[in-house]
Amino acid sequence: MRLGKPWMKFILGKSSLTIQFVENHFVASYDPTIENTFEKVLKVNGQEYALNIIDTAGQDEYSIFPQSLSMNIHGYVIVYTVTSQKSFDVAIEIYDKLMDMSGKISVPLVLVGNKTDLHLERVISTQQGKELADTWNAEFVESSAKQNESVSEIFKAVIRLIERQDGTQKKEDGCSIL
Repeated sequence: MRLGKPWMKFILGKSSLTIQFVENHFVASYDPTIENTFEKVLKVNGQEYALNIIDTAGQDEYSIFPQSLSMNIHGYVIVYTVTSQKSFDVAIEIYDKLMDMSGKISVPLVLVGNKTDLHLERVISTQQGKELADTWNAEFVESSAKQNESVSEIFKAVIRLIERQDGTQKKEDGCSIL
């Protein structure tokens, strides 16, 4: 099959979202120290995109953010857990490191509040997530990997941001999302 668009590479944390998106099932436990790469074809607005997703499991605000995670990457997804203030704070630290390493003013980025199915444990409001995404000029999505809510929308949002940044439908040698 010939795809209309080349590979798009994404970098994403939170393995449960990646596995739900790629394999269509929820994994309750996964080794968070393993970085993994997944591939999937996704159709957005009638156009097929071959995605290369790098799941940077185990990254936190204390980790070294390698230069390789800011080069040849076309879009980013930063995920926090709506049930954890620390997770939200780590997302901010990761964003700061990403922007320092990329040397750019902005990048195609989706901020994701995950675990919305845990209503009674929520500590980060939807409004807080939206406000943070607005300060980053990023898209905002809330999701539940467990219930497969808004998981595909995360990737569609990144693709739309990449296309908007490109301003054209030009072909490239490859696209990546981190």
